[in-house]
Amino acid sequence: MPRRETPFVSDHYYHFYNRGNNRQAIFFQPENYLYFLRGVKKYLIPNASMIAYCLMLTHYHILVRVKISSPQTSEFLKNSEVSRPQTSEFTENSEVSQAMMRLSVSYTKAINKRFARVGALFQGQFQARPVMQYGNLLNLCVYIHANPVKDGLVAAPADWIYSNYLEWLGQRDGMLVDQEAIEEHFGSPAEYQALVMNYLKNRALPDEVETYLQALEN
Repeated sequence: MPRRETPFVSDHYYHFYNRGNNRQAIFFQPENYLYFLRGVKKYLIPNASMIAYCLMLTHYHILVRVKISSPQTSEFLKNSEVSRPQTSEFTENSEVSQAMMRLSVSYTKAINKRFARVGALFQGQFQARPVMQYGNLLNLCVYIHANPVKDGLVAAPADWIYSNYLEWLGQRDGMLVDQEAIEEHFGSPAEYQALVMNYLKNRALPDEVETYLQALEN
């Protein structure tokens, strides 16, 4: 797999996404989801704090904040912007790319061995997009956690155990979540749950977020 040359900015937010080759499944049994999450903890978490994730049958969404790798002043949420790449604060963090590469390779090898298959599991390299505005960050989290209901897998987001929605609501004590960041910047569990339920009722997000999500499907 070619190495992704994406530079990441410390203390900034990124949405990672990938799906199965030919839009096919990447998770086949419950233990597959758990194996992938163990890989996330092993490879990615040393370099990034987990904000939101959801593992679906054919794809995954991961939203993280890259950990600070060098001394710099955080501009976190200044003027309602959460990711503002400025030259003076720009720090390349190649460890994030390497971590995602190791995660993808190790998971593919495990699945190929388990099911006696060969070839690519994912549709190319993972996509990584910076999240530029606080509103977009919040709405992406809502979309990620509502995904299983939107795709008809469960009746309620809390019924899908392969996301950290329950951690956001304080109903599960999981380790793959930056609880401090959520409590500080995203309101109460009840407020967030209301946002998710409102989205599922209206199926509407800001135009900028809708355009971004539609681009992922192409």
